[in-house]
Amino acid sequence: MPMHPLKRAVDYKGSTEFTKSELVGILSFSLRIMGVKEAKEFIAEAVKSGLLTERDGKLVVNEAALDEERKGGDLFEEMVEHIASSLGWERADVIDGINGMRERYGDLDKKVLAYLFGMDKGVDMARFRERLEL
Repeated sequence: MPMHPLKRAVDYKGSTEFTKSELVGILSFSLRIMGVKEAKEFIAEAVKSGLLTERDGKLVVNEAALDEERKGGDLFEEMVEHIASSLGWERADVIDGINGMRERYGDLDKKVLAYLFGMDKGVDMARFRERLEL
C-alpha cells in the first residue's frame, strides 16, 4: 500500500511541524506527489479531518490520527491509485475527475465519489464495494 502523503512529508523533513508553504513545497516539488493546488486542497482537508492541527502559525501532524488512518488503510488513496493505474492516468487527473463528480452529484463522501468515478470510467471497483460505508 502506498505511504500516506503526510507520512512521506514527515520522513522527508524529519519533523512533524511545517509552515503551510513549506508543506505545499514538499508535497509538490520535493516529493512530487501532487500539484500545488491539489496540495493546498489536501492540507485544508487534513486540517478539517484532524490529521493536521494548527499551532503557533504552524501545521502539526497528528501522528495518532495518521496511524489510525493508516491502520484502516486510506481507502480513498487506495481507490485513486487503483483508478489511475487501471486507466494509465496521472493521480492528479483522477482527482480532477473525482472533483468533477462532486459537481454532478453534490457533496457526497469522497470515497463514494471515487467509487462512482471509477465505475463511470469502466474500472472494476468490486473490491472496494464491501469497504465503502454506505
